[in-house]
Amino acid sequence: MVNFFSIYKPLLHGVLKLVGMTTQAVEIEPGTVLNFWVPTETTKKTKNKTNKPAVVFLHGFDMDGILNWQFQVFALAKNYAVYVPDFLFFGGSVTDRPERTVEFQSECMAEGLRKLGVEKCTLVGLSYGGMVGFKMAEMYPDLVESMVVSCSVMALTESVSNAALQRIGFSSWAEFLLPNTVEGLRTLFDIGSYNLPRVPKFISEDILEVMFDHRKERTELLEALVISDKKFSIPHYPQKIYLLWGENDLIFDMETARNLKEQVGEKATLLAIEKAGHLVNLERPFVYNKHLKRILAALTEEQKCHSN
Repeated sequence: MVNFFSIYKPLLHGVLKLVGMTTQAVEIEPGTVLNFWVPTETTKKTKNKTNKPAVVFLHGFDMDGILNWQFQVFALAKNYAVYVPDFLFFGGSVTDRPERTVEFQSECMAEGLRKLGVEKCTLVGLSYGGMVGFKMAEMYPDLVESMVVSCSVMALTESVSNAALQRIGFSSWAEFLLPNTVEGLRTLFDIGSYNLPRVPKFISEDILEVMFDHRKERTELLEALVISDKKFSIPHYPQKIYLLWGENDLIFDMETARNLKEQVGEKATLLAIEKAGHLVNLERPFVYNKHLKRILAALTEEQKCHSN
């Protein structure tokens, strides 16, 4: 039987090209290559680069960038210069370096964006992507002007990690996020969503076949993600940060969201979307996009005022 994704992904990629997106491999250094979806106009060898505000989407742990953010890309590609990278060991991004930390992902993302000509951007990060986004905002405030974070934390400290795992009933993140059975995959989606319809068994089998490669390296990413509480101190972020949450997120619940808002301080705004779980942008894309468009429009206007 033909794998569902062998049909769906070429169709998705074809539609993305119709809305002005294309893929580009960016070599960070020999042995380390990131795959990006980028605006087609930025790849043309002309002096007329796009003047649209740059928005960078950072994906969660179980999908590549474009599968995670496809609905948002279609909604924003007309008015924004949209960039969607794959993290290392997702999609087409690989490295022969041994580092697995959030810091290394952040360094590679920042270098990749600069090689693509992005000087300033707004980051939109979900879950794991939010953690990388927070680290990028801390390390590269000249690059990251503002952030929209969904269902994530500044850093996955042991206390936050243990509380989240206890809520969802797992002993480790690899056990939850790297399923190897249809039942494990269904549990992943059941916990990650409020009310997504059950995926048919044949599609679940196809997902397991194509979406969970690099298991060894991804397990190492998850092991490196959890840090000691003693090693974490709350950074000062000069950026404006919007927290756009699924109200029914079981993994990082609303209490986690409120704690994060308190940690960020007065520059943070928290918005919750009803009847949505951890995969809020996929589960309620129209509502999510409505909020995201308003946020980005306000940020763009504010940045224009500051530059005048």
